Amino acid sequence: MADEKVEQEQLFDLSGSAHPIIKGFPELRWTGKHPFKMTEYFPAQLKERYGTPDSKGWMNKIFWGDNLQVMSHLLRDYSGKIDLIYIDPPFDSKADYKKKIELRGENVESDTSAFEEKQYGDIWTNDEYLQFMYERLVLLRELLSDHGSIYLHCDWHRSHQLRCLMDEVFGPENFKNEIIWCYTGPQRATSFFARKHDSIFFYSKTENMTFNVQRVAHKSGLHGVGGFGFRGQDQSQDDLKEIEAQGKVLEDWWDDISTTGRLVKELTNYPTQKPSGLLERIISASSNPGDLVFDCFMGSGTTQVAALKLGRRFLGADINLGAIQTTTMRLLKELDHIDLSSPIEKPGFEVYNVNNYEFFRNPQEAKQILINLLELQPFNSGSLFDGTKDGRLYKIMPTNRIATKSDIAGLISGLPYSQYDKKMASNPNDPVDRITLVCMGHEPDLLGSFKQETQKYNIDVEIHDVLLEDKDIQLKRDSEAKIVLKDGKLIIESFYPMNLLQKLNMVPESVQDWKQLVDSVFIDWNYDGKVFQPTLPDVPEDQKLLVRGEYTVPANAKNIRVKITDLLSESIEVDVK
Repeated sequence: MADEKVEQEQLFDLSGSAHPIIKGFPELRWTGKHPFKMTEYFPAQLKERYGTPDSKGWMNKIFWGDNLQVMSHLLRDYSGKIDLIYIDPPFDSKADYKKKIELRGENVESDTSAFEEKQYGDIWTNDEYLQFMYERLVLLRELLSDHGSIYLHCDWHRSHQLRCLMDEVFGPENFKNEIIWCYTGPQRATSFFARKHDSIFFYSKTENMTFNVQRVAHKSGLHGVGGFGFRGQDQSQDDLKEIEAQGKVLEDWWDDISTTGRLVKELTNYPTQKPSGLLERIISASSNPGDLVFDCFMGSGTTQVAALKLGRRFLGADINLGAIQTTTMRLLKELDHIDLSSPIEKPGFEVYNVNNYEFFRNPQEAKQILINLLELQPFNSGSLFDGTKDGRLYKIMPTNRIATKSDIAGLISGLPYSQYDKKMASNPNDPVDRITLVCMGHEPDLLGSFKQETQKYNIDVEIHDVLLEDKDIQLKRDSEAKIVLKDGKLIIESFYPMNLLQKLNMVPESVQDWKQLVDSVFIDWNYDGKVFQPTLPDVPEDQKLLVRGEYTVPANAKNIRVKITDLLSESIEVDVK
């Protein structure tokens, strides 16, 4: 892994990533499309370590941060080294995905014991979505090994455009399959046939790819199981019996894997979770034990859990803190069930923040805080701007890092230039628009770059830097905990997660049992001051169960750090002397 202390700027040339432009080569176009030929190195901070390395010293890794920055970080050490990529990116479903948050325990009777927390929004403008996916596919190709493959999971919303993007970035000659994952379930009567399948585009990087033929159980019956899936005239009964015993070669439509909603034991209460069987099939087909698997839209962590189970190494990334917490819990559960007689090694894993991605833990909540702070009249999700005030349009830039020139590229490409032309024709001396960029720090030449790119038009643009102009803003309310050592025991006497209590319309005085607010407790008995390495996990298996809250202190304990994670996946870490 790269040295965490290396902070200097490092650029990576991606000019060789795209397929060469030749006559007749398909290329998808959209307003404001710009090549993605260069990216910079972003540092990562190791925060947590669980378990131990394998016999070769490898530790699996998951990253919390914007996956564009995560992949830019990975380029230095993993360019051309990842053997299999699976991604389940935003579908542009025009929906907000929420997770039900409810108090733990058997005796929960309060009317405010549950609510829905927005995890992320899946609402995009057309050009914004395509540029978002294009940039990430370019980086994914750069990370993929020459014998590697990529599987992109999507549905009817964007499958036609994503297929074109995959052709453009990976080359149509490397297309292998459009896998149709079929499922069924109740459907209301509509004006069209029920949409009950997803598409999974399977591409390789080169012709020299890893592929292990998969077979599924099949009885010949009336249809037979000949070489092409039908019974041949010259096929013997012995051949048929052998094929029936081994199963038939798997085809590109899969109807034997249920959605997660039908697999109660797998449910994690994370929206858009995919079933383990789906990922186990993909990983088995396109990788071998010891290969490196990557998923940069990690979600609930199904890819990582399946990779660990099948003896593959993995990397994972997600921008959502809830995804990091859910994946961590699932991986720990898988590590707890190691079969010592199995030849498959299951190394532990590390958790990193990329580019100090922890300033705002929930981007959606951060944006709402800023909208309220600036007293904006908000626009609907999917709008180019986030709100308006006093005749100015406000655009809230990424809240987890300083704003860069690449961040404003999408905004500049989406401006209504046809309207600007009309305004200039009627009032050539007046600004065609008044825009305020709201950011958490910014590159020194950000404003100049905006004006340079839009120099044809008289745009009144200014920057509102929250870190400079709103220093006293309370970004999130810190949690509080009281922990004591008594008679050889570490005892958590109270815990008040302020954000969670606010959403539950509760005050600390009304909390009857703090354990109902807790998702997990981890304890590192010998914290080194840098990396949290817990050896005592307290993770209730069931929603009705509570953490213990009282723990025996080992004799060799020196520097104790306790991490308490609430139902929102927000944590407090407390040092106990």
